[in-house]
Amino acid sequence: MSTDSVRIDKWLWAARFFKTRSLATDAVDGGKVRLNGERIKPARGVKTGDLLEIDNGSTEWEVTVEGLSDTRGSATVAQALYTETERSIAERQKKAEQRKLFREPGEAIKGRPTKRDRRQIDKL
Repeated sequence: MSTDSVRIDKWLWAARFFKTRSLATDAVDGGKVRLNGERIKPARGVKTGDLLEIDNGSTEWEVTVEGLSDTRGSATVAQALYTETERSIAERQKKAEQRKLFREPGEAIKGRPTKRDRRQIDKL
């Protein structure tokens, strides 16, 4: 791409952090995306070297912008648009490990819970 900046919502969509551009726009409007530590609007331009903090609902990312694109390509092309910081990688791995060790409270109950089962669930 020849320009030196791209709209943040287009870039997030092209880098495959969100499935649709409207989801990316809603996330930016809701404060789930920060550019260099500050809250922004969807029309804000992103440049190479910018630091983004992205919360897409399931995971949180901290990435540095390495390339610009306003079109959605393959996953390999999308991964070339950014590099994840070491701190972000460590945090994601730690959270994934915690999810692995977490036991669902109602997992032992088979079928529809009885009144007694519900009381036990409510205690937790």
